[in-house]
Amino acid sequence: MVLGCHLIITAYGFWLPNDPRGSWELLRFGPATKTNCRQSVASRPHDHQSLKYPDVHFTGLQARTIGMSFDGWARDHGATIWACSILPEHVHLVIARHRYKIEQVANLLKGASTRALAAGGLHPLTSLVRAEQRPPNMWARGQWKVFLDDPADIRRAIRYVEQNPAKEGKPKQRWQCVTEFTG
Repeated sequence: MVLGCHLIITAYGFWLPNDPRGSWELLRFGPATKTNCRQSVASRPHDHQSLKYPDVHFTGLQARTIGMSFDGWARDHGATIWACSILPEHVHLVIARHRYKIEQVANLLKGASTRALAAGGLHPLTSLVRAEQRPPNMWARGQWKVFLDDPADIRRAIRYVEQNPAKEGKPKQRWQCVTEFTG
């Protein structure tokens, strides 16, 4: 039985290594291809020439606003978040099973954070807005999810999410939305 999920939500213009989607605007060039290389190519720069808008990189203030919006959403909807890391180009969450499907949870979290950033004048694509229009979506379509069906898997995912900022040279993060996993 599924107990929770490791959810990854990416900002517009960013994709995880080996993500077959890349960016939706890049799909017209065909599906992703695989290579037989022994070293990761994740650090190589992506071709952002085909993106419709500039790729999104969250500032610290934007990340804090996103975190507060996640906390509000979780409280309002009775969701339990066991781990959260908000990085410049993507977010990692470990979330307990909820009455909503995880895809809907991801969309609702994206919406809550988008509204919070827009209300605070912090939406990263506000400069692209013309009179009485909304800014373009700051989130990539879809999400990555790994279902967790064992307390050991949940603990492993929590450790991964908690250690993720250090991998990018960022300090440890503490978010009000996070509830300790007691197993």
